[in-house]
Amino acid sequence: MTDTIELTEVVEDDVVLLDESGAPIGRVPKSAAHGPDTALHLAFSCHVLNPAGEVLVTRRALSKQAWAGVWSNSFCGHPRPSEPLTAAVRRRAEFELGLELDSLELALPTFRYRAIDADGTVENEICPVYIATTSADPEPNPREVVDHVWVRPDELRTAIEAAPWAFSPWLALQAQQLDLYRG
Repeated sequence: MTDTIELTEVVEDDVVLLDESGAPIGRVPKSAAHGPDTALHLAFSCHVLNPAGEVLVTRRALSKQAWAGVWSNSFCGHPRPSEPLTAAVRRRAEFELGLELDSLELALPTFRYRAIDADGTVENEICPVYIATTSADPEPNPREVVDHVWVRPDELRTAIEAAPWAFSPWLALQAQQLDLYRG
């Protein structure tokens, strides 16, 4: 990770608030964006594949505000106001996983979900989903990721079906919709 990226991530970002149609209506500091009555906001998810066709699955750091310690897709995040989504995805890949992405493709442009964590924190997001490739090995940021593994997409689908509670709700929903996991 470069010092520049790490320093910009320490500064609190704003999250883009959305109306029901998905149009931006404002912004709020990220720390205030998630709670028991979370407003609809913009996010993204990314599933990263290696040259062997395996998908990177990460376990969220135990210090995360919501879904701490839960296995999830490769990484997620929120674009900054006026930041293009693809730039935000590449920025978070570098920050969370130390990864440079070789390719990036929008797979689910209108994915939307609402979920409630055991502690009462609500996720309420319009969350475009991307599929990326990399030939690099991840170097996870321990503030974001406590563990990671490369797995075959069909093995991940089977694990999610067997124990959906062990995975983030957005990963379980995305796996049902992405061709990547339809064997």
